[in-house]
Amino acid sequence: MRILLLGKYGQLGWELRRALATVGEVTAFDYPEVDLAHPQQARELARQHQPQIIVNAAAYTAVDRAESEPELAMSINAHTPGALAEEARRLGAVLIHYSTDYVFDGRKGSEYLESDPPNPLGVYGLSKLEGERAILAVGSAALILRTSWVYSLRRDSFVTKVLQWARQQPVLRVVSDQVSNPTWARMLAEITAQILTRGGDGWMDWLSERRGLYHLAGSGRASRLEWAQEILKLDPHPEQHIVREIQPALTADFPTPAQRPLFSALNCDRFTAVFGLRLPHWREALRLAMEDGVG
Repeated sequence: MRILLLGKYGQLGWELRRALATVGEVTAFDYPEVDLAHPQQARELARQHQPQIIVNAAAYTAVDRAESEPELAMSINAHTPGALAEEARRLGAVLIHYSTDYVFDGRKGSEYLESDPPNPLGVYGLSKLEGERAILAVGSAALILRTSWVYSLRRDSFVTKVLQWARQQPVLRVVSDQVSNPTWARMLAEITAQILTRGGDGWMDWLSERRGLYHLAGSGRASRLEWAQEILKLDPHPEQHIVREIQPALTADFPTPAQRPLFSALNCDRFTAVFGLRLPHWREALRLAMEDGVG
């Protein structure tokens, strides 16, 4: 299968480029080769390469900066995905697109289902929600995979920041009232590749029949504080720590331009029911990522 991957330099994109190479011929792009703030550039790539699968791992992810750059966030996260869906329909291709738990306001108090009404609190979440809607409106063979708290040790992430802070500060204050599903980028990429092979020789029809919106994140849930504690516990180089204490804090203690959902954990049962796959528990995934060392 011919695969067009967008966002090859990101946390997820780097892993996808490797994972997808095992199932097809991958052509991958990222900025500055393509500027996805301009949807027409994405259209031209699709028309030039005629892929059977389009995987869009590119996104505007600067949650706070999005508040002052709403047009740019909307172009990359909403308009370009809509354009990719149109090109996928024209080509008879399948589009795989990733969205976020930030489409929810975090006030439900329990894990979110795909059927729960979204209500984003900021520009970033709104732009990702509009991207979902743009794709669904086209009616192409598209899989929208909502995920949460994606991390990698290859790029800046919450995990790399905690490891850095532990080597710089004797006391860490980490919020205890934000809860979701930590998700290792490598496993998210690998399960994406597995999806593409589930249908056998009839994979195109198999995927098309399963088009729609799914939640796909690490199993289990954690607060940022619990996640940080586990990161330090699993750090293969604890002798480098100068941190002596981790104190719980509240989100309100750290004012930011964008408001974050507090409880945005995702229920991924629908994905498992349809595809027969589930990501491992976040603690196990984190252990493997830390053992890998460059995950």
